[in-house]
Amino acid sequence: MNAAYFIARRLTQSKQHKSSISAPIIKIAISAVAIGMVMMIVSVATGLGLQEKIRQKVSAFNGHIVISNFDDNQSDVSLNPISTKQNFYPQFKSGEGISHIQAVANKAGIIRTETAFEGIVLKGVGSDYNWNNLSEYIVDGRKPNFSDGISNEILLSKYLANRLDLKVGDRFNTFFMKDTGNQLPFARNFTVSGLYDSGFRDFDGTYIIGDIRQVQRMNKWQPDQVGAFEVFVDDFTQIDQKGKEVYESIGSTLDTQAITNKYAYIFDWLKLFDFNIWVILGIMVLVATINMVVALLVLILERTQMIGILKALGADNTSVRKIFLYNAFHLIARGLLWGNGIGIGLLLVQRYTGLVTLDPENYYVNEAPVYFNWLYILLLNVGTVAICLLVLLIPSYIITKISPVKAIRFD
Repeated sequence: MNAAYFIARRLTQSKQHKSSISAPIIKIAISAVAIGMVMMIVSVATGLGLQEKIRQKVSAFNGHIVISNFDDNQSDVSLNPISTKQNFYPQFKSGEGISHIQAVANKAGIIRTETAFEGIVLKGVGSDYNWNNLSEYIVDGRKPNFSDGISNEILLSKYLANRLDLKVGDRFNTFFMKDTGNQLPFARNFTVSGLYDSGFRDFDGTYIIGDIRQVQRMNKWQPDQVGAFEVFVDDFTQIDQKGKEVYESIGSTLDTQAITNKYAYIFDWLKLFDFNIWVILGIMVLVATINMVVALLVLILERTQMIGILKALGADNTSVRKIFLYNAFHLIARGLLWGNGIGIGLLLVQRYTGLVTLDPENYYVNEAPVYFNWLYILLLNVGTVAICLLVLLIPSYIITKISPVKAIRFD
């Protein structure tokens, strides 16, 4: 029986390219598997990459969880101060999964130049601020220097710099309203130390980043008073759970808000990408499976006589079905080989060249980001093979209905 199986397997492989009917169908099936794998790899890598990049940008400007007063949790401006003498600051010790916590304070103002003016929010940061989150977005100049007293240096967005006709090294006036009375606004003269470009218009058109002591002075706060705390977690997927843990660990006068709630419209939009990815995966697997079913049926019909001969020699239905399923697996593997090569190649080109660009007005990024993960690629390949072979069990059942006598006389 083993000899018959080996002979039949070699026969199906050696005659495959000689068949004028099955050859083009088999090529189409292999191409369908290859194209499907390319589409799946690209859609998963770019979809997850876009989600990850936008999450990074939102958290870079807000942290993952914001601790603030109840009156300030719906505003970008710090109204009431919070003392830094908290049991969770400067290190969050009451729970695991918190990587960093930093104090900030925001104050609204207006930048006025000779030719234009823009409303902004000065985000005051201190020595505990993690600049690594913003370093990749600094496109010119450097981060502000806060080491020598109260600093007048600020980090300005490239978007605002273009609108205000400013560049690195320029000085400009900014006016901040006082909280009470009809007194004249505060006037501060700042120097542009660097420009950042996140591609996120909601942030680029709003925030300038400077010394937190500037905000404390204008608000007449003490050095140990800040506007809010930004908390960063190790695992973004645990942000809701960590948000509850943080809320239970702080005082009753403070509130917490995760960025998934603060910017719900963004993260609800990102969830649509998961649905789109699953739709693309389903369609591609369906197309590949249909083409493989057609190819397998053609192979069975073309080798009806061979099936009859094998049964006449004593081969059972299971053994004959294995022959054709093995041949189908060989075709699927060829398609996957081409699909993985092309798909991974396209991802590498995009990662290192940024060939495909996007409109930041709609997608919040300048180019299509790529999330490269070998585990996802492996799962896509294993899943495609498993689904295709499971579906191919159905057409292979036709072999059990073939009579050896009729099959040998089949022409």
